[in-house]
Amino acid sequence: MPEQFAPDSEKIADQLHSLAIHLLRKLRREDESSGLNAPRLSALSVIVFGGPVTLGDLAAAEQVRPPTMTRIVNALEELGLVTKTKSASDARSTYLSATPTGKRLLMEGRERRVRALANQIGNLDAKDREALQRAAEILKSVVRAI
Repeated sequence: MPEQFAPDSEKIADQLHSLAIHLLRKLRREDESSGLNAPRLSALSVIVFGGPVTLGDLAAAEQVRPPTMTRIVNALEELGLVTKTKSASDARSTYLSATPTGKRLLMEGRERRVRALANQIGNLDAKDREALQRAAEILKSVVRAI
């Protein structure tokens, strides 16, 4: 039997889904100055915020096959953004970690995206900014429950 939900829940979910995609697409423009494409930035983000991580775990997190992730990681390594370290407990495993340069590049990109969004939010009146803050808190609880 399908889950029951309030009639307007699906409409709200559809709007939020669409808005999230559009928001990320618009903010992605800020990533162009990083010099990395979206797959490399995404993988680097997982490594920075979730690392050290194995190649297999990174491929799973990014929902790509290991050979694809190997190419992405090799490119990041060549750029000096990640390092590979053999596991002390399992010689077959290699862990990926972000270099200080990789962390800095990722954090600078995040700052640019946040600044671009903050500039637009700053154009709202105080009442709308308050409503947006409340909505962000609600969304945080929704995301945690998924």
